[in-house]
Amino acid sequence: MAEKLAPGEAREVGPSLHEQLLADPTPPPTPLLEESYEFLGDQDIPYAVYTSERYAQDEYEQMWSQVWQWACHVDHVPEVGDYYVYDVGPHSALIVRSAEGPEGIKAYYNACMHRGTQLKPPGSCGFSNELRCPFHGWRWDLDGTFVELPGKWDFPHVTEESHRLPEMSIDVWEGFVFVNFDPEAEPLLDYLGALAEHWADWGLADRYIETHVRKRLPCNWKAAAEAFLEAYHVRETHSTGELGDEVTTQYDVFAPNVSRFIHTTVLNSPHRNPPRTEEELLARVASRRGTEGAALPEGARARDVYAEMIRESIAEQYGGDYSHLSESMTLDSIEYFLFPNAFFFPGLQLPMVYGFRPDPDSVDHSYFDLLMMRPRPQDGPRPNRPRSSSSTLTTATRRPKSFWALAGCMTRTPPTWPPRPADFEPAASGARPWATTRK
Repeated sequence: MAEKLAPGEAREVGPSLHEQLLADPTPPPTPLLEESYEFLGDQDIPYAVYTSERYAQDEYEQMWSQVWQWACHVDHVPEVGDYYVYDVGPHSALIVRSAEGPEGIKAYYNACMHRGTQLKPPGSCGFSNELRCPFHGWRWDLDGTFVELPGKWDFPHVTEESHRLPEMSIDVWEGFVFVNFDPEAEPLLDYLGALAEHWADWGLADRYIETHVRKRLPCNWKAAAEAFLEAYHVRETHSTGELGDEVTTQYDVFAPNVSRFIHTTVLNSPHRNPPRTEEELLARVASRRGTEGAALPEGARARDVYAEMIRESIAEQYGGDYSHLSESMTLDSIEYFLFPNAFFFPGLQLPMVYGFRPDPDSVDHSYFDLLMMRPRPQDGPRPNRPRSSSSTLTTATRRPKSFWALAGCMTRTPPTWPPRPADFEPAASGARPWATTRK
């Protein structure tokens, strides 16, 4: 009689992810071998968490107002005067490049000190020499200094110091700009925890946004985000749906704000009988990138050969040397989740970033951002500024430079590999760059 397992102790048959990574010829980085499993319960979650307007309001007041959240990327505000508005529900942050260098990015509450009028429209971004209220013309410099008060004689209580723009908590990690609406927020690095520790040597800051897609989804933001917290769906959604197309996956919890999964690729499932041959495994993945008939040296594993194909392909497309990367860092789906809504993938083949936000007009809808992060060129012209593909685009005041004449493709001519998801449309030729806003 089989021993009864306690909740959370059950495991799939076959080799563990740890064993599979150690079988690769190139040792994986130490963080991938770190295990931090914790059973957090299996109770059902009430429907109201996903459907209640009151619950959504409580999230805005008690959660979104007090957590660090990824707002934009340094590439969105590369030059002095660039700004980017980040909105989540009733909260709005105005992110501004006020000076050169990493300390030159500031975040202000997007509200005039007079009547609370938003200084910049929701979801907008662009260039501005100043921050001016569109209602009464109160004006601030980019560094928050109060510089103009029309009819000053009628406001004897207002001074430069009393009405300086209040700054929000802001910090930059690996090129990503984070904001926190709580003025007493803990340091970002403390909040990131294991995420910052594990990614210290992975060079996310050396990547740029090649593609940015934003979609309005017909579901609550938590339902959308939770769909990406597991690899359980891979067999049905991404493969044949048949027994034997499962992927070996490990889940870890790095409390309090980070979780992770890693699932391997180009390996057989223990449920496939008979298992695919190495030739079949290689043919299956190589066909996805248009390289049918790839040769498999005698005695070689498909996983190792395919990893080398990917490293060479990326080096040819983007420059750089990736020969030192392990098979896992090259091929596998490695996802770090940062509470409440950000997903970061460090892999070479799957260099994605996801973000999810609620739609303030509907608890049953949400916004999904998908970024593809590619190696930043080591020389030559810098990549074009990020632009978003979406059904609605915002027009903002533009800098009078030839930079804004760029139009057409996302940022560069899209490569034929890796393919974009079929349900994502690219921006139309001539579409305005950058930000989107809700309908």
